[in-house]
Amino acid sequence: MHMANAFDPESAPEVPARTAELLTRREAVLSASYRLFYREPVEVVRAEGAWLYDSAGRPHLDMYNNVPAIGHSHPAVTEAVTRQLGRLNTHTRYLTEGILDYSEALLETFPAALDQVTYACSGSEAVDLAVRMARFATGREGIIISAHAYHGTTALAASLSPSLGVNNSVAEAVATVDMRPGMDVETLAAKVRSAAVDLEARGHGVAAVIFDSIFSSDGVLPDPVGGLAAAADVARAFGGCVIADEVQPGFGRTGTMWGFSRHGVEPDLVVLGKPMGNGMPISAVVSRREISDAFGASVRYFNTFGGSPVCIAAAQGVLDVITASLLPRHAEQLGQVLADGLAVRAGHTALLQDVRAAGLFVGVDTPGADTAAAIVNGLRERRVLISASGPGADVLKIRPPLVFDEAEAEVFFAALDDTLEDLEPS
Repeated sequence: MHMANAFDPESAPEVPARTAELLTRREAVLSASYRLFYREPVEVVRAEGAWLYDSAGRPHLDMYNNVPAIGHSHPAVTEAVTRQLGRLNTHTRYLTEGILDYSEALLETFPAALDQVTYACSGSEAVDLAVRMARFATGREGIIISAHAYHGTTALAASLSPSLGVNNSVAEAVATVDMRPGMDVETLAAKVRSAAVDLEARGHGVAAVIFDSIFSSDGVLPDPVGGLAAAADVARAFGGCVIADEVQPGFGRTGTMWGFSRHGVEPDLVVLGKPMGNGMPISAVVSRREISDAFGASVRYFNTFGGSPVCIAAAQGVLDVITASLLPRHAEQLGQVLADGLAVRAGHTALLQDVRAAGLFVGVDTPGADTAAAIVNGLRERRVLISASGPGADVLKIRPPLVFDEAEAEVFFAALDDTLEDLEPS
């Protein structure tokens, strides 16, 4: 996967002595498959709210990390996890009430037909399970994905993730849909239909369409609204299931509790992950009963740590805060502040182009990967952290914790203004 803002030791500037020491130690013991962000990597030692602090105590505004959805080190999660860890932590083969309380509360946020939950530890595991369930339900193998999708790192999920790079093998029973800004509903539906016909012709049939409902890796594409519903209609016409990957857009980030709701679609399976436990390893597949009942009656599935009492306690804390603090509405309002401010600046510089947003998930086109990397690293030098995305790594990806506020937005805009001024041709 091309990462325009990734740390490259070959071209990196001279870094502080402590950073150099940590990099040397890291290279000695950690796999080369790991990647660091930024020309000068950021060491973090603590965090709170939307802020990360380095070893010198300097604050960095986190506008990228969607895992701590309700803010870093939130006391609701810290207290819940600490309390539960001192009491019990085991697997789901014993009766425990916490998992039932949480599952009931979680399912209340979904359409009534989605009434079963299966827990895992990561979004990748949940994607893997959802695809297995869809294939079992349909008796088909073919999967439709977006052309630059990212769905995870297990063997199966990685085979549905072209964004992992040219050396990552995409499954043979896969057809892709090329996503572009400005695409209308009819065009998206036609592309999904073409992919379905291709899978049929190759003998795979259509087991499922799986889309990240913000198309994050494809460049942050919140539109066309209604596009997922049209794609779902096509998939079902070919006998397939509809899987909504909510690992990135879910839990209120796009201004609604679930990204698929913006599109007026009711999926057959929904994948949850990253923000679910605010950093604790928990994920889930939410499904229609007829799918999970048939799968469960014939296939033995067990996940040792999926839905453990400690992770369930964290997830309950997250859900309680999201609902009590009306964070989806807050995300919608603050996302508009970000989008409006970015649009104003895009009107005054060629370095920023189209601005796309749904809640606190914002993408901004730039002229190319080098420009995006320069902006990302310029902001990092000013201790504001974002990233880049898209097939050409040329889209600024802005995704702060949901507790992000207007004062922090002003910090971001000030750093962005300084960065753009430095980068403008003289």
